[in-house]
Amino acid sequence: MCRRAHQEALSLAVCVLVAWSPARAEDSALRTVLFGSLEAGASTFSSSGAKLAFDRFDRDGPVALVTLGSGVRLESAAPTLVRLTLLGAALGGYQFIQDWGAVSVFAGPEASWESFSGAGGMQALPLQAGLRIHGEVWARPTAGTLVTATAIFGTARGDAYARLSWGLALFGAYLGPEIAFYGDRTDYRKWSLGLHATDFALGETRFRLSAGCQSENPGDRLSPYLSLAVWRTL
Repeated sequence: MCRRAHQEALSLAVCVLVAWSPARAEDSALRTVLFGSLEAGASTFSSSGAKLAFDRFDRDGPVALVTLGSGVRLESAAPTLVRLTLLGAALGGYQFIQDWGAVSVFAGPEASWESFSGAGGMQALPLQAGLRIHGEVWARPTAGTLVTATAIFGTARGDAYARLSWGLALFGAYLGPEIAFYGDRTDYRKWSLGLHATDFALGETRFRLSAGCQSENPGDRLSPYLSLAVWRTL
């Protein structure tokens, strides 16, 4: 399950507020980003959350991140068995601001609750708690390009996620390829390869839209995916 889209939405907000919107960065009230996301494919995940900067997004300083999410994926086809996952995390961290972009690191507790449902009913698993570590880099190598890298590790589910993207400024957004990987201790693995349009705006709300193909194991399932991230600054 691609369970980290909400973290990407947060990173996109940092990209806009810190490195690529100097006029808005002058507003000292820009301290909170609300975000939400949905990824639909063979597996689905939706999430929402908030990021708080204790000073301003255009300065080095401490930050906090709170997220809630839920996801569904097909565990087996015969018999049909579906895994439901609920996730929550409260992280603290620090952001480092440079002329070329921003680097952020976070760490803190996370919790996960899962259940299985099928013809035989539903079985709930015990609540799992652990530590989440999250690092990201948002760089603008040139005036018209955007490069992002995200890596996240969690001990509650023994999972890892990584995403890398590149974009060229076209038609009011950054357009380009993305690649992502997710895996956990259940031996579930997913690779995603697609295209993204990042930082297009409707009023005060900004978006990222991605589409492509994903491969899931076990089962060697190949399917399309579509994801949408939305964020707004308060």
